[in-house]
Amino acid sequence: MGAVQFASAWVPSLQLNCPMSNGSLPLRTAALVTWLALLGSVIAAPFAEMYVLPKLVVPYQAAETARNIAAHEGLFTAGIFAYFVTFILDLVLTWSLYHLLKPVNKPLAQLTAGFRLVYTLIALVALNNLVTALRLDTTPEYGTLLGSPEQAQALAMVYLRAFKNHWYFGLLVFGTHLLMLGYLVFRSGYIPRVLGVALAITGLGYLLTSLRPYVAPNLNVDFAMFTFFGELLFMGWLLVRGHRIAESPQPKVLL
Repeated sequence: MGAVQFASAWVPSLQLNCPMSNGSLPLRTAALVTWLALLGSVIAAPFAEMYVLPKLVVPYQAAETARNIAAHEGLFTAGIFAYFVTFILDLVLTWSLYHLLKPVNKPLAQLTAGFRLVYTLIALVALNNLVTALRLDTTPEYGTLLGSPEQAQALAMVYLRAFKNHWYFGLLVFGTHLLMLGYLVFRSGYIPRVLGVALAITGLGYLLTSLRPYVAPNLNVDFAMFTFFGELLFMGWLLVRGHRIAESPQPKVLL
């Protein structure tokens, strides 16, 4: 019965005759799409980042890592596709978040979406490093081409590290996106201000984590591990209250 009630609450927002402004996506539909995309990311990203890579990749141990990848090629491939799904969902979020927050400030919503798009493109390009590493560790011909299997394994480790380095550098752009997203949510009037603050804190954590290797390389602190909760809170609110967003909201004016 509860599932039927939940579905019926969302159904009106999916009808074609929902109120729109200037051909925009209805806010309730944008909230639903955003929640679904965030949910998919929360499932796919930890699988790759917290399970597959730690299980198979031994930092700076090229031979052991190559043996792990060769023995669990399917798992490593699944991790690559989990990252790929996560980054494709970021493209969906670029679109849905723009429509969700366009009533607040259209130019700023466009800029915010642009930052997430740039981050996603950086992440997708970085992902190619994992594909190359997989081929180096599972294709014997590369060992012959490079002079020895050890040379191919060492090069594969370089590509594995390059993925993280490139992706984490892109988190500078993602953190900036979250700061602007937090401001738009804070200004919205139809999403709780506390969520805007939480998203901004999350963005700040990503910025500090990305900058740390360059400005404080001896500081071994992952700030994002302590500030990641903003997106989770936002996702939870969209699930529980997103279907109640008014279609013609009035953003709050800050004096």
